[in-house]
Amino acid sequence: MGRMHMRRGWVSVGIVSLLTVATLAPRLLAASHDPEQGGEKRKEAPPKKIAIRAGRLIDAKSDAPITNALILIEGDKIVSVTRGGTAPAGVEIIDLSNATVLPGLIDTHTHVLLNGDITEEDYDAQLLKTSIPYRAILAARNARIGLENGFTTIRDLETEGAMYADVDVKQAIARGEVPGPRMQVATRAMTPTGMYPLLGYSWELRLPTGVQYVDGVDGARKGVREQISFGADWIKYYSDRAYRFEADNVLHSMVNFTDEEAKAIVDETHRLGKRVAAHCIGSDGIAAALRAGVDTVEHGDGLTDALIDELEKKGTYWVPTITVGAYVAPGRGGNWTRMVDAEKLAFQKALKKNVKIALGTDVGGFDWREINAAKEFGYYVNYGMTPMQAIRSGTTVAADLLGWSDKLGTVEAGKWADLVAVSGDPLKDITELERVKFVMKGGTIYKNELR
Repeated sequence: MGRMHMRRGWVSVGIVSLLTVATLAPRLLAASHDPEQGGEKRKEAPPKKIAIRAGRLIDAKSDAPITNALILIEGDKIVSVTRGGTAPAGVEIIDLSNATVLPGLIDTHTHVLLNGDITEEDYDAQLLKTSIPYRAILAARNARIGLENGFTTIRDLETEGAMYADVDVKQAIARGEVPGPRMQVATRAMTPTGMYPLLGYSWELRLPTGVQYVDGVDGARKGVREQISFGADWIKYYSDRAYRFEADNVLHSMVNFTDEEAKAIVDETHRLGKRVAAHCIGSDGIAAALRAGVDTVEHGDGLTDALIDELEKKGTYWVPTITVGAYVAPGRGGNWTRMVDAEKLAFQKALKKNVKIALGTDVGGFDWREINAAKEFGYYVNYGMTPMQAIRSGTTVAADLLGWSDKLGTVEAGKWADLVAVSGDPLKDITELERVKFVMKGGTIYKNELR
């Protein structure tokens, strides 16, 4: 939501610049990811076996925690989860008997290449005064912050002018060059010409833009094909801008694409086996996105009763990003505070209608170093979710949104060994998730303050 009324373009980042990032963190390259070197294939070490003793386990599948749970891990996968039990001989044992263990957290709306943009000046400076290679270095730092905060998986929803640098960051993490969450990425995002910053500068200047401009049905299809060819897992487009409350007390907006253009984006993306996220804040933009058949609605402040019913009927996911709205509202003024209040009411109504709400924060719209993205869980509980519902929004529901429910989101046999632990009980105090003490991703420990 950073530049929520429109955001964020140019020059590609080279692989060399991203490899520079490796000097900032330990080299974590696993043999399974290592390419052949010198023409001779390296031998893979046998998978490491670990047993974790959890005092309380919230597996995100059961309705109540499991006490005194034993989690057996081999390599990057969970082998078994049992109550009590004895660890096999010769297995490394990690004692978390005084902690609560949960699945790795999932944030379905991030921007690793952005570092806060309350004002237009904040946003413009990042595109005008910071090179894409340097932004990629900061993105690697941000990814590490996210991982250490317990987010073992993220969906990054556009690079805000940094072209396809998110694909490079994702690959560097996957290859073990830098530490960070698993990533699904959306590359450049889309709007029609002239409907996203940078705007307002002299027409004599050729400036970067935060998105890819696409026009017409053919242009929309071409844009989708181009982004997917360069590594996009998702296609994101900006459904609306210019948010205003009218006499009906509904938050309205100006729709960016024609219905034909939006439908072309969605149809082409689905034809190529990918999914679509739509930035839509006002009711008009949300309605247009739902008509087009998007898979996720991002922000959604202006949801009405009818649109909530439509969300539930279509099974479309809603990603509210409450943290960023509350953060930028004081600095932006205007309708923003009222928009936050409108979203709270919409959230409460959607919760009663069993809309699929997935946790997403829009971190990057606020500085990664300033606010822990897990603050979003607290908003969900304050808005009416039980702590368990909030946890599931950032685990099981989020995993389903990503199409990875067979791989992550719960602690059970066959899933990736993505685990976090906190000292207290998040079912009693959800803010415990803002104080993650232990992080494991794929069987590798990245943080342990519970020794």
